[in-house]
Amino acid sequence: MAAKPVKSRLPALLLLAAVLVVLALMPMMVNNYWLRIATGALMWAGLACSWNILGGYAGYINFGHSAFFGLGAYVTAFLMNDPFGLPFLATIPAGMLVTALFAIVIGAPTLRLRGAYFAIATWAFAEVLIQFASAMDFTGGIGGIGLPPYLNERFFYFAMFGTAALTYLVTWALFERSRFGLKVKALRDHEPAAEAMGINTALVKLQTFVLSAVTASVFGAIFAYWVTFINPKSVFGGDITDQMVVMVLLGGLGSLWGPAIGGVALFVVNRLVWMYWGDTAFYIAVLGAAIVLVVLFLPNGIAGLFARRKANALDKAADKLVGGGEGGRP
Repeated sequence: MAAKPVKSRLPALLLLAAVLVVLALMPMMVNNYWLRIATGALMWAGLACSWNILGGYAGYINFGHSAFFGLGAYVTAFLMNDPFGLPFLATIPAGMLVTALFAIVIGAPTLRLRGAYFAIATWAFAEVLIQFASAMDFTGGIGGIGLPPYLNERFFYFAMFGTAALTYLVTWALFERSRFGLKVKALRDHEPAAEAMGINTALVKLQTFVLSAVTASVFGAIFAYWVTFINPKSVFGGDITDQMVVMVLLGGLGSLWGPAIGGVALFVVNRLVWMYWGDTAFYIAVLGAAIVLVVLFLPNGIAGLFARRKANALDKAADKLVGGGEGGRP
């Protein structure tokens, strides 16, 4: 009887292994153009997962998540230029530290809010950073700031691949297989009840918020070095967060693989629209249509379809088992 759960997981594990192998061999299978698209898809899948940590598992809808993506990008740009001239890898821990400090300062008061109030507060924080970065000389102002170019598409692909894989691994370990994840889901489902059970919800929320922010900052750092030029709108813009939200909703809010499904699907649509139409208005229309369709027909996202199918299969198996125990009658 103990071997049945392993057998039931075997197809999923084989599929995951096949996907990882394909991703690892991707640089040898495609040219640089498609490798850049694959790199972008991995980045958005990772960013969607980082947003889902707080928005999906904890239930706090963050409309200012681009702030942490931008902080990681700007810290890397600032430290790689004169007078510091640090190597890229040395800037990532610095960006994570700066982002964690900002997340603590912002999260401590705003996480006392719920629903639309929290969403508006985080959106305002991102807007403040846009204005600040646009006004300061050391950020390059509204004109932006450049980084030392490094023309190696394989490096950035594997950087995004490794970071995305680590993000999903940490998310799985913390939110799907640990007591911490149970605490986070408990406060999402009913925060007063979680407090009554002895869970320090303020601390758990802040830890989740910081983890979500720090993860986004790493992708921001890689993105800045990859594109070699950033400005406030390109890394702090609200459209960045908007896309993360839609990706997670499309894939499945609060699920492990939903952000990956939604992130890859929408980014590929984005690139195809640019390739054939070159019109942002059409992509915005696609985003709007995706939101409407998800709300009406896929409230649990694409991942919810697989979960529902699995639940139906388990129900049928249970019915057969019960029927067999009663002489084959249902």
